[in-house]
Amino acid sequence: MFNSFQYIKYLINTLPFIKEYVGKTVVIKYGGSVMLNSELKKKVINDILFLFAFGIKPVLIHGGGPIINHWLNRLKIEPKFHNGIRLTDEFTMEVVQMVLSGKINKDLVSLLNRNSSYAIGLSGVDGNLITVSPLFKDSNNLVGKVDNINADLLIMLLDSGHIPVISSIGVNINGQFYNINADTVAGDIAIALRAEKLILLTDTPGIMYNINDSNTLIKHINSEQVIELKEKNIISGGMIPKVECCIHALRSNVKEAHIIDGRLEHSLLFELFTINRVGSMLTL
Repeated sequence: MFNSFQYIKYLINTLPFIKEYVGKTVVIKYGGSVMLNSELKKKVINDILFLFAFGIKPVLIHGGGPIINHWLNRLKIEPKFHNGIRLTDEFTMEVVQMVLSGKINKDLVSLLNRNSSYAIGLSGVDGNLITVSPLFKDSNNLVGKVDNINADLLIMLLDSGHIPVISSIGVNINGQFYNINADTVAGDIAIALRAEKLILLTDTPGIMYNINDSNTLIKHINSEQVIELKEKNIISGGMIPKVECCIHALRSNVKEAHIIDGRLEHSLLFELFTINRVGSMLTL
């Protein structure tokens, strides 16, 4: 914990970083098991409000995999994945929609609005925010890929002083709902908004040479190195969509992308406002 002197010193040291990001859009994806810790969740929310208070424009995209799995298990449905992507039949889609848009989204909005009225909860269905098409040929697998982001809607909300909170549900031209990987959604929204940064808050320290040893964390990695690590199966499983959405965003003019440990208190602020940072930064 900071004492008063350390806190003031930290604030002074962050001022050059804060000035760099004032007025800029930062897209934050929040998900994984870090969402299960209510006290940690409140601190993440406070960090987002800290950014907002200093004139930075946060956009929050959330998943909720562990909570979806919890409800699927209660309904005696086995969660299934392929390369880190949830396989979603019609009944699973109903559960995903209820959990993401009906519970998690509103919980986050409520926390953000405890002392204000800035946050607005959305799914990709609202205002056709996220239009999609099927990711797989199997028509029974309702996993979508993003075709379009309604950036005008988000820009309107940001310019009017709001914090969009978005669940990763999309809709196709026929009104069918689709589950979308939240990392992918965050990357496409960052591209559509020409965001300064894309930050993935997750339940791992970042990209590591050895997933069982946090000392092997890679603080800075470029796209060529990512390809090498994927070929060596060092980047695998749920990390694949994370790094792919980051590289896609970087190639579409998002300046920097970060994968950081949401279990670490104030990791968002340390990653943005300190030289040493705490996670993995990806660049081209």
